[in-house]
Amino acid sequence: MASYHALFQHRQLNPTSLSSFIDLESSVALQGVLQNIGPNGADVAGAASGVVVASPSKTNPNYFYTWTRDSALTAMMLIDALIAGETSLQPYIESYIRAQAGLQTVPNPSGDLENGAGLGEPKFNVDESAFTGSWGRPQRDGPALRATALIAYSKWLISTGQNSIVASDIWPIIANDLAYVGQYWNQTTFDLWEEVDGSSFFTTAVQHRALVEGNILARQISRSCPSCTSQSPQILCFLQYFWNGQYILANIGTKGRSGKDTNTLLASIHTFDPDANCDDTTFQPCSPRALANHKAITDSFRSIYALNSAIPEGAPVAVGRYAEDVYQGGNPWYLTTLAAAELLYDALYQYSSLGDITITTISLPFFLDLVPSITTGTYAASSPTYESLISAIKDYADGFLSVVQQYTPPDGLLAEQFSRFDGSPLSAANLTWSYAAFLTATARRRGQMPASWSSSNSSRALPSTCLATSAEGTYSPPCAIATSVAVTFEELVATTYGENVYIAGSVPELGDWDVGRAIAMSANWYTPEDPEWQTTVNISAGLQIEYKYIKKEQDGSVIWESDPNRVFTVPRGCTGKAVERDAWR
Repeated sequence: MASYHALFQHRQLNPTSLSSFIDLESSVALQGVLQNIGPNGADVAGAASGVVVASPSKTNPNYFYTWTRDSALTAMMLIDALIAGETSLQPYIESYIRAQAGLQTVPNPSGDLENGAGLGEPKFNVDESAFTGSWGRPQRDGPALRATALIAYSKWLISTGQNSIVASDIWPIIANDLAYVGQYWNQTTFDLWEEVDGSSFFTTAVQHRALVEGNILARQISRSCPSCTSQSPQILCFLQYFWNGQYILANIGTKGRSGKDTNTLLASIHTFDPDANCDDTTFQPCSPRALANHKAITDSFRSIYALNSAIPEGAPVAVGRYAEDVYQGGNPWYLTTLAAAELLYDALYQYSSLGDITITTISLPFFLDLVPSITTGTYAASSPTYESLISAIKDYADGFLSVVQQYTPPDGLLAEQFSRFDGSPLSAANLTWSYAAFLTATARRRGQMPASWSSSNSSRALPSTCLATSAEGTYSPPCAIATSVAVTFEELVATTYGENVYIAGSVPELGDWDVGRAIAMSANWYTPEDPEWQTTVNISAGLQIEYKYIKKEQDGSVIWESDPNRVFTVPRGCTGKAVERDAWR
């Protein structure tokens, strides 16, 4: 990656055009993504094969985990690039799929695969073990996004005659995720920012898409998805409640915010259908609702960031998550600013396909910012007004990319955020989602579009009455269940020189309570701030064990932890890994 950085730094010695910036940054961004994927990613040592790590950052903030949502969005970018001809990416995609098959079976604080509840777990450790700390859970967008990514890859495989691989290897993963969506879609969820628990527009929109295209794929490979057909119309019906007449409410059932949130821009770009009309029902990018919402969201950041000072409406600005945001200081994000651009590139493609632009009273304020003399009406592609509108939208979209260009550091590395005061990079460094968002937005700019998901057909199925329904799902492990699990025991205990820590327990692998056969732990990860002793032991899956930690002193004496014995059930799953983290008592 050093060669890319050197090239970028050299090129930055002189001002560059936007196109030159895109060419240079695209190389950095793709390398940034690949270096965050295990097992060989240079920045994520210890990550399992196919695991997409959110960021190498381990402190302030610690993003050294794999999120189902972020990973799926990254995978979708890689799959789109593969379909466009980047065949070297296929091994990364296939390893991602294998990793997801394993993660579906990992028991976690949200649940397990038996009733599907564990599929709503938002993140895992990079070794594919469960993250058991406190968190905003469940997050119900992950299964839908993963299904959409795998459906896109499946359609490409089918186009090359590989139907059998889809049916045997990929459909079982997709089927679990679709079953989860059908069963849990109308239960509350934490939003994609992991902060509020309610009903999320982003989650609801991507759930609807997943079921619609899941049903189509099922028919292609002679499978069925009853919940896809029974639940997708009701999800679409519920989606209409997020429109308040002026903009899209990001969340329902929550308090303390205006509801203006780039959650909604991200929803429109991740449910974009290049074959669709400017459909308000599915909030397509060129729809009046989506454009009115674009204006409402971007305008909400004009007065709160010093970077945006005195920038008038209709001119591009740095975009954050939502105006009330205080996380890490409440700054603009690269990926949200890129989303503002991408939605407009999507809309431009749709207008080109349709051959006209229709301006309604809902979308008129958006267009007035760009062409002050414009009025409502339909403008054919042959008209000068159409050309003026297309040019203005293109310049506006490019302007948001130029904001990203302005605040990208010379080495091209994208963090999560940039300062609202001076534009310097902030928060997690080398954020995978930032890189993926850049690559997706610039792909749309050059006309590289995803496949259609038949949104137009689904919008015609909008029920006249919304019902709070669900469909109980059935779930099956999509891979072979490991019979033996490598359990990593982590014990936090302060020790003095000459003291060593061991683990003893009720099974032969832990010495059968024999102090002389207890398993020695390693202090390789020990620090005064985090006094961790660790060891990994292979134990049969499903076995319930009892254990304790002991200290052995230099004089040979032994100090046992206090009662009672610890109890742990070795999880069943595909990954063959688990982590149990304890503290001395």
